[in-house]
Amino acid sequence: MKHLLLSIMILLSSLSGSNLTVNVYKGTSRYSSDIICNLKDSKVYKKSSSYSGDIRCNIRKNKIYKGSSSYSGDVLYTVRNGKVYKENSSYSSDVIMTIRDGKLYKGNSSYKADVLANVKDGKVYSGNSSYHADILFSFNGHLTIEEFVAVWHAVNYSW
Repeated sequence: MKHLLLSIMILLSSLSGSNLTVNVYKGTSRYSSDIICNLKDSKVYKKSSSYSGDIRCNIRKNKIYKGSSSYSGDVLYTVRNGKVYKENSSYSSDVIMTIRDGKLYKGNSSYKADVLANVKDGKVYSGNSSYHADILFSFNGHLTIEEFVAVWHAVNYSW
């Protein structure tokens, strides 16, 4: 299944977990004022902050937790084999999205009509689009699948 994850350009990298910061920007901007969030040391921070009070979520193994918590009751998502499950679940009825062939699908779907976004070259496009105007956000670096899900959450749900 790992080869499917690579196909969405969220590359598994030996750099993950290091002191490198991956910034997430509005559209294709690279201006510091357009940073939505940043990822460093398995934590997603608000804007360009590195203050512990600005942690939106954090990653531990295959789970994404709310804020800086590691409490099982604060699990937002579990990532397993290209599927993103609600909280601690592993039930197919709790799949929030499926990541496959460079696309993020709604739930367990793999239908073209259910594409939420697609990822190419560090850019995340709305739906099946590849138009510049449809870029939701971009990032400068490599993200594991779990890191991408945490960033997706921070960009879409944690404000």
